[in-house]
Amino acid sequence: MYAIDYQKPKSLNEAAQALAKSGGKALAGGQSLVAAMKLRLAQPGTVVDLGAIPELKGIRKEGNALVIGAMTRHAEVAASSVVKGAIPALGALAEGIGDRQVRNMGTLGGSIANNDPAADWPAAVLACNATVITNKRQIPADQFFKGMYETALAADEIITAVSFPLPKQAAYAKFPNPASRFALVGVFVAKAADASVRAAVTGAAPSVFRAATVEAALAKSFTPDAAKSAKVDAKGLNADLHGTAAYRAHLIPVIAARAVAAA
Repeated sequence: MYAIDYQKPKSLNEAAQALAKSGGKALAGGQSLVAAMKLRLAQPGTVVDLGAIPELKGIRKEGNALVIGAMTRHAEVAASSVVKGAIPALGALAEGIGDRQVRNMGTLGGSIANNDPAADWPAAVLACNATVITNKRQIPADQFFKGMYETALAADEIITAVSFPLPKQAAYAKFPNPASRFALVGVFVAKAADASVRAAVTGAAPSVFRAATVEAALAKSFTPDAAKSAKVDAKGLNADLHGTAAYRAHLIPVIAARAVAAA
């Protein structure tokens, strides 16, 4: 580690001003940023801790949407009766993140702002056609995720909440790395009230993406067999010591079928 200027503002406006003035990094749960700083992969001169800002926390129903505050921790989502009654798939997803220590510190907002290629939350946000709410604007999910560790957020922009439209059916399944529980391939499927289907894939590419062939198959028949019949091109998918691009392409329909069965 190295010397940093640490700030812990009490309000959203104060936090935004601190980020704009310092050009530093916002700290949510710290499960990614602190580890990157220890490895010197990230060297912000200023760290702005969002943990003391009450309006960034909480879970509530608003009409036909479930709104989750950016600083709500994974464990809180997993345990929430509001989540279980509205979109239980989100609670199940949160329960499968990392280990107990990570779930008790990591946050929804921190996860999607970091946009790790193998993180679980981006798949839920994209598949549910959620809206990312910041201190400046509202960003549709299709416009939020830009690439590996890249989002539409400006340097001084802070996620305040995510609004998830209530789906008719939804579920998440993943093939996890046994050590980290990050997804080698994770697929979140959601069938909306208007019968449209979205399927978002994490872990398989540099950034979360929608699987068009899986969506087309499920639009015709929302069944595990239909999901499994979809063909996914391996071009552009990740290849590493855990699996080839072809292996991940094969896994996507298989994991999608498990998600549909769960839904």
